[in-house]
Amino acid sequence: MFIKPIDLPGAASSNVTVAGPTLPTLEMFGLPVVNATERDALDWLCARLDDGVRTRVAFLNAHCVNLADADVTYRAALEEADAILPDGSGLALAARMRGRRIVENLNGTDLVPALGRRLAAAGQSVFLLGGMPGVAGDAAATLQHVCPGLIVAGTHHGYFGEEGERDVIDAINRSGADVVLVAMGVPRQDVWLRDAAPRLRARLTLGVGGLFDFLSGRIPRAPKLLRRFGLEWTYRLYQEPRRMWRRYIAGNPAFMLRAAKDALPPRSEAIRAADLAAKRAMDIAGASAGLLLGAPLFLGVAAVVRMTTPGPAFLKQTRVGKDGRTFGLFKFRSMYIDAEDRRAALEAQNQHGADGVTFKLKRDPRVTPVGRLLRKSSIDELPQLWNVLIGDMSLVGPRPPLPAEVARYTPAQRRRLAAKPGLTCLWQIGGRADLPFERQVELDIEYMTTRTVLMDILIVLRTVPAVLTARGAY
Repeated sequence: MFIKPIDLPGAASSNVTVAGPTLPTLEMFGLPVVNATERDALDWLCARLDDGVRTRVAFLNAHCVNLADADVTYRAALEEADAILPDGSGLALAARMRGRRIVENLNGTDLVPALGRRLAAAGQSVFLLGGMPGVAGDAAATLQHVCPGLIVAGTHHGYFGEEGERDVIDAINRSGADVVLVAMGVPRQDVWLRDAAPRLRARLTLGVGGLFDFLSGRIPRAPKLLRRFGLEWTYRLYQEPRRMWRRYIAGNPAFMLRAAKDALPPRSEAIRAADLAAKRAMDIAGASAGLLLGAPLFLGVAAVVRMTTPGPAFLKQTRVGKDGRTFGLFKFRSMYIDAEDRRAALEAQNQHGADGVTFKLKRDPRVTPVGRLLRKSSIDELPQLWNVLIGDMSLVGPRPPLPAEVARYTPAQRRRLAAKPGLTCLWQIGGRADLPFERQVELDIEYMTTRTVLMDILIVLRTVPAVLTARGAY
């Protein structure tokens, strides 16, 4: 992207320059966000398209800001985009906190049909990639209806892996499409486009999120009144509460903290320090209360463990904590003392695959009869309250892995080590060991991205029914 600084009052601004029109940008969250009317943005895109200049467009909303704060790969994809367009009331509010104004909401749901009408007038074509099977085709039909004369070069669903990627790119290139719309959701669509765009012949590519779901009618869009007042997110939450509650209920406060930090740089460290202090205070209070109130239970469990099988009542295990530092994690012993010696013979039965990162068996023969009850009730984890009290762990955070597990991590999976490990977490209340490791990592990253003290409290409260139902505990 070519950036030409100009002198504007308030927050830092610059211009994105190519042959033809010039787009002003407003620097927000360390990213150059386009601050222009829809007409000017379309003029700029079409000028680059006509001039044969390869252009990749990303959209930025509150959820994207939260994700980009923790996902370095996604942030890099945004930084390398040729234009970042503001999407939603969150960006407008963040700009107002800086004393500036977003000229127009350039969300993909409104922008793409307007772009489609220009493409139809110019005889240019579009390819739709993403969504569940059939959704892209339905979205294309709607787009042609609202953009008479638009040429749809082809469609393809977004459910393909690395082995199918080459075929998808070949199909797009054979179609001769001038523009490619990719609806895979963030961060996948923007990371994929960053990597795939050099192999695509199309001159203009856009990552459009949930656009196909709206165009196809699979998910109805919020009424105009809600959109006008910046409350479209409430309608999405109403439609899909189980999927969207973390994005909005937890994510919106997290975004506001980031917006405040972005608007008030001198106070940003103070805000972060206050948040961490509040989390630590909750850890100390919760761990202290748990240890004091649970002391009789601790003594009783320790006595039962010692009486029923040879070996100590407590186990101190080396685990990996924040930033890769190791510490000694305390648990009630739930296995026979020769458990590690017997593990190799059981590797092929691993619930997460013989070559999985983590090792789990629903009926692990190394677990003692008492240990099975302790695991089912999660009582075996209670000594970790001491780890929380001394600061090795937090009440809420990614579960601390074994060094052998970390050795198998991919670079992306190592991102879960950026936070202090916790006694409970999102995947602990959403399925525990029944969830595949990749999903556990996704939930850990989501937590790190959207974490607030309120979210920690909600997770702790939801841990109680999760423990009582014992789903995924073994």
